Amino acid sequence: MRRNSRSRCLFGMIVLGITFAVTATAQTPTPSPTPSPEKDFFKHILQDQKAIWTAPFHIQRGDAKWVVPGSIGLMALFTTDRMTGDEIGESDRQVNASNAISYAGSAYGVGAAAGAFYLLGRKKHDARARETGVLIAEATIDSAIVYATLKGVTQRARPADGIERSEFFDGGSSFPSGHSTSAWTAATIIASEYHDNRAIQIAAFATASAVSVARFSGHKHYLSDVIAGSALGYGIGKYVYHKRHNKSLDASDDGGPVSKLWRPAITPEFDRRTHTYGAGLTWSF
Repeated sequence: MRRNSRSRCLFGMIVLGITFAVTATAQTPTPSPTPSPEKDFFKHILQDQKAIWTAPFHIQRGDAKWVVPGSIGLMALFTTDRMTGDEIGESDRQVNASNAISYAGSAYGVGAAAGAFYLLGRKKHDARARETGVLIAEATIDSAIVYATLKGVTQRARPADGIERSEFFDGGSSFPSGHSTSAWTAATIIASEYHDNRAIQIAAFATASAVSVARFSGHKHYLSDVIAGSALGYGIGKYVYHKRHNKSLDASDDGGPVSKLWRPAITPEFDRRTHTYGAGLTWSF
């Protein structure tokens, strides 16, 4: 009976976490751009925390199509975590490589990325890079508060904790993966800011994905830990970007607006000289 009670409590918390990840991306808040991205930095964090923890109370009927399957999938992972975790090899080379990759999601790695964007932006008078650095810092602090709270509440044992591994409420700190959360938070901010540069988007999300995989392959977390952390980081990153982004920065080099079209645009193509016909597909992000 005690275990069932704990499971229901845990399930409730997971639903809240997934709900935020969904609602933060599905319900774009009203942007509030400011002349300086650093203005009211700590005030913004307090506002973010309020939005994060109250998000489950603002879900809509349509959100069920994401919340329900996501919750069921995560619960399914919980039941298989120990089996999948035990199947992963544990060679010194693998663990060392995983630890090295994981550094990108650490406080030092993400902090370095935020500092690099911010300092480069100030030096080069690049407003977008400057804002990217500030928003990475803001969103990362937000995500750190959230995952630290969830770790303290769930207390899940890590894969290396012996016979009690994967158990919740056992004094551990495995759920969710903090490195995955931070990596996906920063990657989402970067990819959103540079939505007109596919190479940067791919690099950002590839790095975040590598961090998540490394936390699993390095026997630091279970699959459910890294997936939940990744979803949480993505949701927080999207929320902070849409809430704080200065829309005046969305201008191309020639002064025109950058396309916000998320749907594919199909345009006919015809060359009279070569008598060729066709259609072009453009998908802007």
